[in-house]
Amino acid sequence: MSGGWLRTGEVAEAAGVGAQTLRYYHRRGLLEEPPRSNGGHRLYPPETVTALRVIKVAQRLGFTLEEVSELVEAAGRRRGAVDTGLRARAGDKLAEVERKIADLLSIRESLVRAMEAGCDDLVACATSPCCPLPFSGPAAGGGDAGSG
Repeated sequence: MSGGWLRTGEVAEAAGVGAQTLRYYHRRGLLEEPPRSNGGHRLYPPETVTALRVIKVAQRLGFTLEEVSELVEAAGRRRGAVDTGLRARAGDKLAEVERKIADLLSIRESLVRAMEAGCDDLVACATSPCCPLPFSGPAAGGGDAGSG
């Protein structure tokens, strides 16, 4: 076997991943185990580089490896259900990202207010009615453990 086949290091370098990442994707089932040369070296078809790039882009877009696996499966079926493709998954992921952004903006606002108020001690802030940090709320509703 030769003619376009790539060894592990060549595939990893071309795709911008480490050899261990490549092996991990095999274990996760994202990539098929390649044939081996007579000397025992894994030999990959050139398409493996594209597959790795697809996986890495999907991860950068926030998809988990499980979600990437499902996207790759759906792409392989092409005639699969409409709700399993990239468009539907991207819509769900976008909604998730927007929720996270809203949460981060809320956290940012709380931190800015705490800095502007000169908050320097969380314990003191917890008992101060002037502290802008959100001590009252769902997470603050716990018991009185440790109060005295």
